[in-house]
Amino acid sequence: MPVEGNTKALLRKVEGLRAEIHKVIVGQERVIEELLVTILAGGHGLLRGVPGLAKTKLVRTVAEATHLSFKRIQFTPDLLPSDVTGSEVLEDAAGAKSFRFLRGPVFVNLLLADEINRTAPKTQAALLEAMQEHQVTVGGVPHPLPAPFCVLATQNPIEQEGTYPLPEAQLDRFLLCIAVDYPAEDEEIAILKSTTGHEAGPVTPVLSVDEIVELQGLVRDVPVADDLVRDVARLVRASRTTEAGLPSVKRWIDWGAGPRAGQALLLSAKALALLSGRFAVSRADLKRLAAPVLRHRLVLSYAASAEGITADEVVRQLVDGSRL
Repeated sequence: MPVEGNTKALLRKVEGLRAEIHKVIVGQERVIEELLVTILAGGHGLLRGVPGLAKTKLVRTVAEATHLSFKRIQFTPDLLPSDVTGSEVLEDAAGAKSFRFLRGPVFVNLLLADEINRTAPKTQAALLEAMQEHQVTVGGVPHPLPAPFCVLATQNPIEQEGTYPLPEAQLDRFLLCIAVDYPAEDEEIAILKSTTGHEAGPVTPVLSVDEIVELQGLVRDVPVADDLVRDVARLVRASRTTEAGLPSVKRWIDWGAGPRAGQALLLSAKALALLSGRFAVSRADLKRLAAPVLRHRLVLSYAASAEGITADEVVRQLVDGSRL
């Protein structure tokens, strides 16, 4: 199905957004693409990478290049749930006492949850309702969050001291787990040059809130062939130890992915197709996004750890053994 003129104009603005991001961020094409997929699909993203790879700067730059409201929370061990969601305060006005809800930083379009695994589980859980229901309930009263609402969280995968593992229920709420790798040599040279001289020019916002909401609606309209939907279901089901599948893969998995993984793969593939100027999902789109969709949804076994098998390797074998 051809892409209509208005949609083409919006997609040109998305390309303009990429250009604005690259004023600050060198390289990282795959990471930027997956970040845009996350936003256009209306999901949340978990950026995993060692310190110094510009994860926080990337999210800030995306916020500066759009008209989305933006806030950053530095997650620390002493952070309280009310520091995220907000709290009720008792007011005394003209002798009449009443409670008033003070909104926390979660009431924003784009929330950067920096080093999300550095805070206690109780505070991590404060984001669960916000991420799934797009609302916060305080004192029995639901408070809707603005639309669109997106959480982009960062995590350092190599540091264990003073961290709290993210529960599987929360990991499952992230549409994509975006692996942020070291830059290539030429990219690192460009980074050294650009960050030790004069600062680059200011980033110009190119997408409005309404345009992003419209793009998110267009993503939902992208069709997927029935045979591809069945193949996605088979892929996700093959990751479960209760299903008949590859014996070698099953040895490496304790718990497989749930139905939300299939939803995430289809929705993110729709966003990727639209970003590529196509109004139909291809098999290549699904293969491209299988790893970021599944890598954080698989609980690997001790055998996998002992053999040095990573989640990405398991996903690769699942894809190879499926019809994708």
